[in-house]
This record gives sequence, C-alpha cells and structure tokens, in this order.
Amino acid sequence: MMLLAGGIGEAPAAPCCSESRDERKKKNTEEKSDINAAAPVGREQVSEGIDDGDFLSYVSSFIEKEVGNDLKSLKKLGKLIEQMTENKVKLEEQVLTVSSEIPKRVQSALKNAEESKQFLNQFLEQETHLFSSISSHLLTSQPWMDDLGAKISQIEEIERHLAYLKWISQIEELSDNIQQYLMTSNVPEAASTLVAMTQLDTKLRESSCVHLLGFMRATVKFWHKILKDKLTSDFEEILTQLHWPFIAPPQSQAVGVSRPPSSHELYGNLEMLFCQLLKLQTSDELLTEPEQLPEKYCLPVSPPIILPIQIMLTPLQKRFRYHFRGNRQTNVISKPEWYLAQVLMWIGNHTQFLDEKIQPILDKAGSTVNARLEFSRGLMMLVLEKLASDIPCLLYDDNLFCHLVDEVLLFDRELHSAHSYPGTFANCMHILSEETCFQRWLTVERKFALQKMDSMLSSEAAWVSQYKDISDVDEMKVPDCAETFMTLLLVITDRYKNLPAASRKLQFLELQKDLVDDFRIRLTQFFLQLQQAALEVLVESNALSKLQLGQLASMESSVFDDMVNLLERLKHDMLARQVDHAFREVKDAAKLYKKERWLSLPSQAEQAAMSLSSSACPFLVTLRDRLLQLGQQLCFSLFKMFWQTLAERLDVYIYQEVILANHFNEGGAAQLQFDMTRNLFPLFSRYCKRPENYFKHVKEACIVLNLNIGSALLLKDVLQTSSGQPPAAAAMNEVGIYKLAQQDVEILLNLRTNWPNLGK
Repeated sequence: MMLLAGGIGEAPAAPCCSESRDERKKKNTEEKSDINAAAPVGREQVSEGIDDGDFLSYVSSFIEKEVGNDLKSLKKLGKLIEQMTENKVKLEEQVLTVSSEIPKRVQSALKNAEESKQFLNQFLEQETHLFSSISSHLLTSQPWMDDLGAKISQIEEIERHLAYLKWISQIEELSDNIQQYLMTSNVPEAASTLVAMTQLDTKLRESSCVHLLGFMRATVKFWHKILKDKLTSDFEEILTQLHWPFIAPPQSQAVGVSRPPSSHELYGNLEMLFCQLLKLQTSDELLTEPEQLPEKYCLPVSPPIILPIQIMLTPLQKRFRYHFRGNRQTNVISKPEWYLAQVLMWIGNHTQFLDEKIQPILDKAGSTVNARLEFSRGLMMLVLEKLASDIPCLLYDDNLFCHLVDEVLLFDRELHSAHSYPGTFANCMHILSEETCFQRWLTVERKFALQKMDSMLSSEAAWVSQYKDISDVDEMKVPDCAETFMTLLLVITDRYKNLPAASRKLQFLELQKDLVDDFRIRLTQFFLQLQQAALEVLVESNALSKLQLGQLASMESSVFDDMVNLLERLKHDMLARQVDHAFREVKDAAKLYKKERWLSLPSQAEQAAMSLSSSACPFLVTLRDRLLQLGQQLCFSLFKMFWQTLAERLDVYIYQEVILANHFNEGGAAQLQFDMTRNLFPLFSRYCKRPENYFKHVKEACIVLNLNIGSALLLKDVLQTSSGQPPAAAAMNEVGIYKLAQQDVEILLNLRTNWPNLGK
C-alpha cells in the first residue's frame, strides 16, 4: 500500500524484485481500477477532488470488492486491465482532439481580427476623403448660401407684411360688414359679426404686434359700444312695457307673467333682444372690468353676470343705492334688516318671471346659466358691498355688531333654504370670514355665551327638569341648566356651520370647547363656599385626618362624597333586592319544568310541529310580567342593569338545576333547545340584539346535547385523548363552545342517552 501511495495520478511503476507475483497482480488491478473509476470525471478532477488518504482508501476498498481473499478472483485481472487500457486510449484521444482544435480556433480568430482591421483602415480612408470633399463643397457653396439666406429673410419679411395686411383687411372687412348690417337694421347679423371679430381679437392676444392689437381692440370697442347701446335701449324699452322691475309681490302684479293679447309679440321681441345681447357677452367681458371687492374677503372666483341680466338688474341697483347709500332715512346702520329684507323680497318678486320667461330663452340658446341664480348673484353683490362698507363702522359696538351678525345669518339661511342659493357662490359668510370681522365675531359670541351661562346657572329653576311633569319625555331628569347649555352649543353650531372655510369652523369649535370647560368649572365651583365652610368646621373639630383634609381642600374630594357613596350603595342594594325578588318568583314557577321527563320525550321527527313545553309556561309568563313591570318603573340605565343581572342568574340556574340535574334523550334535548332559543331568549330580544349572549351556559349546553351522533362521538374521543390540550379547545370552538370548560362538556356528553350500541 505504501508503493501505491507514491504513484497516485501517474503511470504504473515497474514492479520491484522483492514483490511477489500475487502482489504485482494486486497492484496492477488496483491501478487499473483507479483509472477506470477516474475515467468519467478525468484525471485532473480526481487528483483535485480526492486527497491521498481518500484515494488509498478507495483503492483498498475496490481491490477488496473485486478480489477479496478468494485467489480464484485473480482471473478477473485480465479483463480489468483491458478496460483500463481502453479508457486510457479514449482519454488520450480526447486530449489530442482538444490540443489540435484550440490552435485552429486561435488562428481563425486572428485572421478575423486582421480582416476587421483592414476594413477599418479602408473606412477611415474613405471618411478622410469624404470630409475633405464636404469641406471643399461647403466652402464653395457658402456665397450661394449667404445670398439665399438673404433672399429667404426678405421673403419671410414680405410674408409677415402680407399677414399683417391680411389681418387688417379681415378687421376692416368685418367692420364694413357690421356697418352695412346696421345701415339695413340687421342687428342680429351685426352682433354675429362682432362675435367673429372678438374671436379674432382672442387669437391675436399673444401677438407681439402691439399696434395691430390696439387697432383690433379699438375696432371691437367701437362697434361693441354702438351695438350694446342700441340693444340696451331696445331691451330696456321692452322691459318697461313689461313694467320691469316688479316692485310689488307677484300676487298684486297687474303685469309681468300674465300679459294682454299683444304679449306674444312683446315676448318675441324680448327673446330676440335677449339673445342678441347674449352674443355680445364675449366682447363685453373683453372690454369691461367687473367690479370686485378687495382680496381680503376671499370671494370665490365666478364669471361675470351675463349682459342681459346686468341690464335687468340696473334699475334695482339704482333703487338699492338710492335708498341704502348716503343720507337717506332708509340708510340706518342699526337696521341692516331693512336692506336684507328688501333684497329677499326682490328675489321673491322676480322668481316666477325669471323661471317661466327668461330661463326658456337661455335653454333655447344653449346656455348653462340659471336665470334665477344669476339674478340673485347680481343682487348679492349689492349686499356684499353694503356689508363691506358698514361693518368697519360698528365693529366696536357689541350690540350693533351682534345684531348685524344675527340678521346676516337669518338672511343667509333664508337665501339658501327658500331660494336655493348655492353655498359655493359669493355670500355674506365670506364677508364675516374676513380676519378683523371674524375675530370680533368670536369675541362677541364668547361674551354673550358667558352671559347666558351666568343667567341660566343663577336661575331658580336651574336644577329642575323642564319636563318634570311629563315622565315619558325625559327619564333621566336632566336639569334646566344642562338643557339650556346644550341648546346654547347647538345654536352656536347652527350659526357658524355655513362658514366657507374649515379653519374658521375650527376656531368656533375651540370656542365651544372653551365654553364646555368653563361650564364644568362653574359646576365645580357651584358649592365652593359651602365646601370651604365645611372644611373650616372640620378643622376646628379635628374630625378628619390631615390626609382627608388635604384631599378636601385640593378638590380631590367634596363634601358630598360620603353621601354619594351611600346613595350609590343604596342603589345597588335596592337593585339587588329587585333582582332577588324577581328571580325567586321565576324560580318558584319553574319547579314543574325541573321535573320534566327529559329522558322519555318523543323525538322531533315524531312530532308534527315543535311547541313550548307546558311546564315552561308558568315561569316564562312570570318572567315576562316582571320584565314589563320593571321596564315601566325603572329608568333605562337601572332597568338595563336589572335585566342583565337577572338573565345571568337565570342562565346559571337553568344550567345547574335543569340541565345538569337530568338526562336527555334525542327528543328531550330538542325540546330543551326549542324552549330556550324560541321562547326564553326572545323575551329579552326587545332589550338587546343578541340575548343568547347572556345565556352562554344554556346556549352551549343545548349545542352539546343536540350534536348529531357522529360529531358527538368525535368530540368525545378528542376530549378523552387530548385532555387539557389545544386540540380539545379547538374541537369545542369548532362546534360553537367557548364558555364551558372541557370537564363541563364531558359531563354534558354523559347526560346524553342516545348513544349507539358499539358492541362493548
């Protein structure tokens, strides 16, 4: 074996003279076996993957396997040598093949690289030649390019001049057309042509030709004024014939919606002029800057009021400014309700006419404008302007400012509710939301709320219920001060709920939170003087320890704590007595039910329909009567405690005294479940949605007793084989058992008598 160790990975060495014939054969066999084993993976892999010790061990095991101690096995050596020789020849051929192919591949790669180099050199030469040719051509053609560039510039300049002249020609052509249409009194075509001219103005808006823009704008303005004045005059004449505006209420209007026989032609002219004015809307917006309030009021962006509605609003705007501006007797800063009521009346007076006569015209013209809301929006701007001018004059007069806010809130509520004015439009709340005005509003709101709290807590009826004589209205006997305080909070909420900005609403919410905290403090201090007097008496008499005196002085306790605790104890004691009395009555009525023949009742299949056990009637009737009686006599919170406690005691009683004290056949278990789920539990369904949750022992016991035979046998087997283990709990949960313990379930299973005969 030592000789073999020296020849790993080499050709077999010549045998030594001292070796016997058998040893030489054995050695040759080991070497050939080694070559045969290494042939599939290659000599290199064997020498790298197997160390000397592993290789010797492999050779030894191979010789032991092939030859062993049987000398007759030596005849295999010839065959093994032949195999080794064949493997050696194959390996040599593979080595020679690889050795001959690699130079060829290298030579081919070198040849390809040389050819690529030659092609690259040719391309470089061509590129140099082309670059030289192009440079020469560019140098030669440069004068031509300069001359051509100058000509192109001249052409472009001429084209710009032509385009400029074409625009002027278009403007003049449209202007001439408008003039001709007006000379022939064809106002509709003139208005349509002005629309086309306005569209040209819009297209030129981004142009840098300021003189052309000025000419276009001046032309549009010239014809717009002529057409607007003409149509406005005719339109106002039609409105005058309709007795517009309607100052009196609709019921007393002699004209307006109802017309004399000639009204058909009148309304035809109204529609024609309205549509023609509508065509001037674009040019009017282009030329007219709408009046706007300062940015501090944060009014929502809105389009200008359409031109015909503007004309219809003109006489009302004049009336408003005449009566509520300047030194008129109707312009009284302390009477905001005068102009607010006037605006509401105007909206109401014109609503029918706008809906029935103007809105169809807008719909026919394809406009999305709502005539009534557009009219209201125009009048609202008068109100906003008036508020913006009046509010700074009365900011520091609490009474006047509070009166103004009240009237504005009433106006805003009426506007939204009666006239469907959207909150997204500009309204009075935007004016009240302005920073200076809003902060003053908060201050005044806080001041008057605190005054209200002072008066309600000092009232003689502060701690008396408003509904003391009506028992079914307020079963909790809420005192008048609490009711008044809640009303105060709700009124404040109603006042600020329509503010447009959430940040303003949150500031009002902080005010309400402060008022709630102030109300709590006032309640705490209500008996402060009495508590101080009691503290002084107790100090003088040494009736309390230092700890108790410290708690009393620091408001951790009060002079009423002992009485409150006694009353609380009395409440629970009286409630327990009521539960005991009711439970005793129900238990006495359930004596017959306990003795029911649960072991011999017919099965459900043997009955036409399930019905309540006759023995259950007395205790269920008694239970029902007691629940109805005490439900009427106790307040809701006490009665809730009563029925929940009674239900829990009944659950334990029925489980222990009825179920665990009896055995059940199939019919008895089904009857018990019917009595409980269809009769007992529904008695409590008027007080909660799932009354069975208060009878968990009974509910789960019925589940166990009514399991089908297969499920019951499986559950019993699981409980017996996995006592106290998670599989037992999982098996019980699977059938709906969560409250009962494993031992309880085993007891209930043993109460069943309908087990199959298993031959045991």
